[in-house]
Amino acid sequence: MATWVPQCVSPASWAKTMEQAPLFEDVADAPTGGAAHWLTTSDGLRIRAAHWTHDGAKGTVLLFPGRTEYIEKYGRAACELRARGYATLIVDWRGQGIADRLAPDRGLGHVNFFADYQHDVAALLTHARQLGLPEPYYLLAHSMGGCIGLRALTEGLPVKAAAFSAPMWGIQMSAALRPFAWGVSTIGRRMGLGTRVSPGEDTTSYLGTVTLAENALTNDAEMFEHMQNQITQHPDLGLGGPSLLWLNEALLEMRRLTAMPAPRVPALTFLGTDETIVDPARIRSKMAKWPDGKLEVIHTGKHEMLMESPAIKDPIYDDIAAHFDANT
Repeated sequence: MATWVPQCVSPASWAKTMEQAPLFEDVADAPTGGAAHWLTTSDGLRIRAAHWTHDGAKGTVLLFPGRTEYIEKYGRAACELRARGYATLIVDWRGQGIADRLAPDRGLGHVNFFADYQHDVAALLTHARQLGLPEPYYLLAHSMGGCIGLRALTEGLPVKAAAFSAPMWGIQMSAALRPFAWGVSTIGRRMGLGTRVSPGEDTTSYLGTVTLAENALTNDAEMFEHMQNQITQHPDLGLGGPSLLWLNEALLEMRRLTAMPAPRVPALTFLGTDETIVDPARIRSKMAKWPDGKLEVIHTGKHEMLMESPAIKDPIYDDIAAHFDANT
């Protein structure tokens, strides 16, 4: 994954040669001084990355968002990490945010192969090195980003430690529904219907279809309104339900990762007691077998604990920073 940078060119000068991408600072609530760039993956797609750094940063957090998410949603996370001494680099995965979408319907969450996300990881790591972002690197991954991140760790992602928020190592569904999900996604794939939306889903943004009381993401009213405003102000950031092919690929990847031993990277994982999206049993099982791994269960936490009320999220960020501080 290493990238050669000419010795006569400083990281700051190198950054000036990169193609600038939009960064919607009006809705990000991010630290000042951030910048976004377009990256081209090894398989020819254009994705977006944004970074925030500062003098004296103790290292850089590679932040892997979840499905449907985008850089600006983590602007406040970059503030939290900066307050604790860390620079941040965030990615728009292929098929979401304003990265290249992979289906005719822009609202459809789609990927051809789950392994393709590793092209995005490689491009992001190359970008971090080209920018000269402070090392060491650390991983902070949420939901689908936790699935992508776990695969990246098994393939040697050069981070000193990892933290996971509600990682998607399994999808929460009833025992009766699980065979149906496998069956319909597999059949749809074989019949060439992979770009059809999964049953029970549509291609509108979840944030525009639920109330605060109904939502599965956060208990915090202000944060929920903030996320809704981001999609209202910049609709291109929004994403709806997954395709049949995304679902089938995700199920296959989670099954593969479940069968693999945990990587030898110190890991801290957070799981909310009110989690309804990912499978808590898979998370507990993986963390129980993770060398130098620790599971923190967050009382009343929903899916997005990094975006909960200050009483919930502040101690989480403190624990993440302490975890990274202990692994330099």
